[in-house]
Amino acid sequence: MPRSTYIAEEKKMPGHKPIKDRLTLALCANASGDCKIKPLLVYHSENPRAFKAHKIIKEKLHVMWRANPKAWVTRQFFIDWVNLVFGPSVKKYLKDNNLPLRALLVLENAPAHPPQIEEEILDEYNFVKVLYLPPNTNPILQPLDQQVISNFKKLYTKHLFRRCFEVTENTNLTLREFWKEHFNIAIGLKIIDIAWQGVTKRTLTSAWKKLWPENVAERNFEGFEIEEEEESVEEEILSIGKTIGLKVDERDIEELVEEHSEELVEEHSEELTTDELKELQEQRHTEALTEATSEGEVTEPEIISTKDLKDILAMWERVAGFVEKNHPEKIATSRATELFNDTCLHHFRNILKGRMK
Repeated sequence: MPRSTYIAEEKKMPGHKPIKDRLTLALCANASGDCKIKPLLVYHSENPRAFKAHKIIKEKLHVMWRANPKAWVTRQFFIDWVNLVFGPSVKKYLKDNNLPLRALLVLENAPAHPPQIEEEILDEYNFVKVLYLPPNTNPILQPLDQQVISNFKKLYTKHLFRRCFEVTENTNLTLREFWKEHFNIAIGLKIIDIAWQGVTKRTLTSAWKKLWPENVAERNFEGFEIEEEEESVEEEILSIGKTIGLKVDERDIEELVEEHSEELVEEHSEELTTDELKELQEQRHTEALTEATSEGEVTEPEIISTKDLKDILAMWERVAGFVEKNHPEKIATSRATELFNDTCLHHFRNILKGRMK
């Protein structure tokens, strides 16, 4: 939300704790503008409560869902995205369009985009080559920085304001009540998808003008058409904002587009520490237990013998070792076994540990 809105100013209200939420979203599209890749989204919680209320299955989201305490894109998250989303999507696109299996992934210099990342790409996607932009050239050359991200943010704001209007119209709901009771990450994900789909092919193609001008079909007044699209979105934001009682002007919208750029560069300057990774592991375990105990059905647990506990844990070690050694999808299976290990077996290890004292 723009800083001058009621919600953004909550931190100044005495006796009221401001709402804090944060995520990182990585967008990707091709130079032709006809292939948008599923975005990578990193949130601060692996299993938000809103997911259960809205019966959300993470595997069916329009984003690749990942989480850590700081909502940062880590090196491993990015590699997962390349192998599980980017590679398969690009391969399908090339085959569907009868194009040769060749692709160039253009990346900015960022900690989540480490050198030699091509070595981490699975063999079946070895047709993907990686090009790193020179340092300090992102505002000039990075295609997504050429109006795409700003256009996406404006579209997101427009649909967020529209959602607020639809919910609060003909009610006594305040904006604070809307934000606390009628908006959550599940609804935010729907708006993200609508906004990303709303970024036009024209906007995506035009973004490559500076980096690859030969690829962009020249059209009369194309630049003016893009500007007209942007102005139309801004006008709608201002109109809806006034309707729901917000004091928002053009400067607020521009501030919304630019305000996080320096912050993200500073925060993503290093990987998560060991303590932060442990915190994420504990967080996942706690959320899994909370979800399990909030189902409303409380049953008396059966007494498990120490021998059965030892046997099942030993069997798991053998299964995990076999999968790690023989399965071709190393990254995907490693993440799956780690998640199962953390969420399912942690409970039984604690029981056995307590008995062995």
